[in-house]
Amino acid sequence: MTASHSDSLVVLFGATAGAYGAKLGSDERELILLVWQVVDLQSKKVGTLHKSLVKADNLELSDQCREVSGLAPDGLSKAEPLDRVLQQFSQLVSSDLKLLGQSSYTLCTDGQLLVRQVLHPEASKKNFLLSDCFYSFYDLRKEFHVCYPNSAPVKDQTIKSMAEYIGLETDEPEEDFGVWQVKTMVAIIFSMLSETCITDCRFTDPETVKYKYETGPCSKSEAVDSETVIRARGLPWQSSDQDIARFFKGLNIAKGGVALCLNAQGRRNGEALVRFVNSEQRDLALERHKHHMGSRYIEVYKATGEEFLKIAGGTSNEVAQFLSKENQVIIRMRGLPFTATLEDVLGFLGPECPVTGGKEGLLFVKYPDGRPTGDAFVLFSCEEYAQNALKKHKEILGKRYIELFRSTAAEVQQVLNRYLSTPLIPTLPTPIIPVIPPPYTIATGSIRDCVRLRGLPYTAGIDDILEFMGDATADIKPHGVHMVLNQQGRPSGDAFIQMKSSDRAFLVAQKCHKKMMKDRYVEVFQCSGEEMNFVLMGGTLNRSGLSPPPCKLPCLSPPAYAAFQTATAVIPAEAALYQPQALLSTTRTPQASAAAPPTVTYYPAQAAQLYMNYTAYYPSPPVSPTTVGYIAAPPAAVAAAASATHTPMLPQPGALVRMQGLPYNTGMKEILSFFQGYQYAPDDYNGLIQLNDQARSVLQAPKEWVCL
Repeated sequence: MTASHSDSLVVLFGATAGAYGAKLGSDERELILLVWQVVDLQSKKVGTLHKSLVKADNLELSDQCREVSGLAPDGLSKAEPLDRVLQQFSQLVSSDLKLLGQSSYTLCTDGQLLVRQVLHPEASKKNFLLSDCFYSFYDLRKEFHVCYPNSAPVKDQTIKSMAEYIGLETDEPEEDFGVWQVKTMVAIIFSMLSETCITDCRFTDPETVKYKYETGPCSKSEAVDSETVIRARGLPWQSSDQDIARFFKGLNIAKGGVALCLNAQGRRNGEALVRFVNSEQRDLALERHKHHMGSRYIEVYKATGEEFLKIAGGTSNEVAQFLSKENQVIIRMRGLPFTATLEDVLGFLGPECPVTGGKEGLLFVKYPDGRPTGDAFVLFSCEEYAQNALKKHKEILGKRYIELFRSTAAEVQQVLNRYLSTPLIPTLPTPIIPVIPPPYTIATGSIRDCVRLRGLPYTAGIDDILEFMGDATADIKPHGVHMVLNQQGRPSGDAFIQMKSSDRAFLVAQKCHKKMMKDRYVEVFQCSGEEMNFVLMGGTLNRSGLSPPPCKLPCLSPPAYAAFQTATAVIPAEAALYQPQALLSTTRTPQASAAAPPTVTYYPAQAAQLYMNYTAYYPSPPVSPTTVGYIAAPPAAVAAAASATHTPMLPQPGALVRMQGLPYNTGMKEILSFFQGYQYAPDDYNGLIQLNDQARSVLQAPKEWVCL
């Protein structure tokens, strides 16, 4: 019944059980009223004015709705549900068109909200389809502004303000709610079609609502306007791009504009970035903040184009070619055997779910060196084939069960970008201090010259702590700020600070206890260096006293240390119990080695035994440099350390590596067999360091910590 240029308009007005006017639809309340009238644009005749109440699932009306509409739940309880009302709407409009001798029509509404924010979302939630006429409509406010450019901006217009601008009567007579609005809108339309209109406005360019979300790739070189992007949070983990598009039903999402975000493990984290066709659609999307997807409410915030490109943008030609087949359903397969081939996957899926293009519809995810990751993406031409594939979730291929999930083009890009950017040997920024600092000591003894900060915000940094302590920062010892990390290497909310004296520590504890830092209050206790060390090693300290660290806990992994560029390393015997993950030397020619004497990396002798195992080596702000770290030392210091500890020098071309996760019964033979084909330390295997029981007991601690 619709056309791009219609002979007739159906002027439509509606109201919900909640907010009215500019907030219509923002509170998810259901539609309770529809009023409409057919207008013949050629003869300027009108059909019968119809008003229909709609029965909502929740008959409770807001105070604003009761006041403005005058409706009551008793009257609504006898009305028809929305789907039945819309059927009656189509029948009555068809009948009126025949009486006027017309055949096509387009809706005309007061703004965008009734169609985009009320009708489409509610129909989607109630699982029925709207007729084609609701996918094309005229926004009377926009049409009025085009016809009268000197009128108020579109966002500030109302039916009453438009009527006042052209001199129409604006006093509402004693008529039912909605009837005056439709009659006034019809009068405004006739005025726009009259000779007094400045421009020729013939209602020729209607607003459109996309029937479905279109998938597609996004290039990193593409320009994305930040005014068109939002971030949705709190999504169910199994949500697909189509589910998110359904949540924003009625709004036009750009092609390939849904990007599901993944966490560090490559799994969905409940967030998505969504790109709309323009800023107006984005602003309407923000009004759906805390609307529901099933039983979950979804938070909607502004985001930037850079964030969207970081997630959805891709540069791989292989991915672009894979995603060039548009409007395909994408399924992600996870947990594939590393030896799985294209034929194995096609056989696993079977003939009931044929892959688009056969082998061309399969994309294996690999590391930069070509090793398989166990992930793959598959294209299907229709929803039926994809559903058949999803039924194979957790079925066995080889000796592994395979997980299958709905996926998106943006997720394909994100997963590929993540794995292709993974370095073969992960490294951190090179530390730390190029020269030996002045002598310092780790706190010991029973003098209560330390304070403990408990309950810090997890985002708190060194600047926040210094601002929190105020003038007392002048009394902090050099290298005296210690941030405690949890087992995952994240801030635990605790910090220890060494003060210059016990009196200063007492004053700080009295002054700062339960003082606010950001939005949290922080507890401050006076303690001794011995108590501080007990806590850092896994004990607990509170007003009830000190509890020692547990004796038998699983051995924890240290933080990821950097790959340090060193020629030789002298390691004190006390520190050799627990070495960093990688202590790699650069590959150099003999000439280069002879030309430049090597720099030597070593642990300071003080605090090497206890604290080396739990310190993360990162650069610190200038106010409090790292307490324990790798420090470039002069040759004399190296010789002294070597003679004192009798530790053998590592071979110059070699490197020391640490192995994690060994079985407890592993012997030297098994370790050497594991490294078969590699050149290791000399024949007496002095380069192989195994931890004895005493060494393991030192490492059994529930916390890690970093000194700043």
